[in-house]
Amino acid sequence: MPKTARALLQLPPATSGAIEKLGADLAVARLRRKESLRAWAQRMGVTVATLQRLEAGDPSVGIGIVATALWLIRRDGELGQLAAPEHDLGAIEMDVRQAIALGRARAQASAQARLRPVSKPRKSEKAEG
Repeated sequence: MPKTARALLQLPPATSGAIEKLGADLAVARLRRKESLRAWAQRMGVTVATLQRLEAGDPSVGIGIVATALWLIRRDGELGQLAAPEHDLGAIEMDVRQAIALGRARAQASAQARLRPVSKPRKSEKAEG
């Protein structure tokens, strides 16, 4: 089994549902514009069968085709922000956890340094300094 097919079989249910909803929403958008499958497929540069797969929520339809469909309904502008680092909550949470751990480590090191007895400089260190 090719890797792609395995990946598609392992889609999380919520993701699969979102893809199906996207396909259905694109079908509604096409129908509201009173466009036929054939006309939209032609405008997108795909076959009618590919457009039908897209509208059915087939996750194997290429992202370029999805982007073109979004462009047809003037919704492609959001694509550039979908995975933007500033919206990556998982990475942000990791950064915060690392900062907290670093802060704790530094606070602990500072506390330990304050508890250490201060040693008096040796006579040879005084002469050098």
